[in-house]
Amino acid sequence: MEFYGDSISGNCLKLRYTADLLGIPYTWCETDLLAGETRTPAFLRMNPAGQVPVMKLDDGRCLAQSNAIITYLAEGSALFPDDRYQRALISQWLYWEQYSHEPYVAVCRFHMKYLGRSASERESWRVEKGEAALDLMEASLQAGDWLAGDEMTLADISLFAYTSLCHEGGFSLSNRRAISHWVARCQRRLGLG
Repeated sequence: MEFYGDSISGNCLKLRYTADLLGIPYTWCETDLLAGETRTPAFLRMNPAGQVPVMKLDDGRCLAQSNAIITYLAEGSALFPDDRYQRALISQWLYWEQYSHEPYVAVCRFHMKYLGRSASERESWRVEKGEAALDLMEASLQAGDWLAGDEMTLADISLFAYTSLCHEGGFSLSNRRAISHWVARCQRRLGLG
């Protein structure tokens, strides 16, 4: 299978983390978002929304949206276990990540790291929502080592991608010890540190 993604994107890194952890072979096709490579006719045939990541299966079918792709990859594994309630809990975190975390933490990161804006130029409402998202994670991780059970799941991989890079968007984990310890656990489990 082929993954089309931009390595600057946490959403794209989720695919790598999941596939690498599960030992799933793939070909990475670097797709430069800032250079407009997601707007070419060939790319738009794979994903009319013009967004990365995209997974292209061997039979030519394509799937977009990072959390949908990692769910597909993890089916039948401990990252997305058979227990119905735990799967729903993982899905709850995946939806929350895209609605209440990524639009704030990741967008502030993009503005600062890739558009060259300063921390003071961040939109205050976006910063406030990003801080609230990190506070919610901190409270949840004070109750356990992982977000949705006793072991790492897709919930952790999904939220790790941008949380581990949040400092690039002007957010700090210095007063969030539970998240800091969780980031270190994720890095060890994913073989990143």
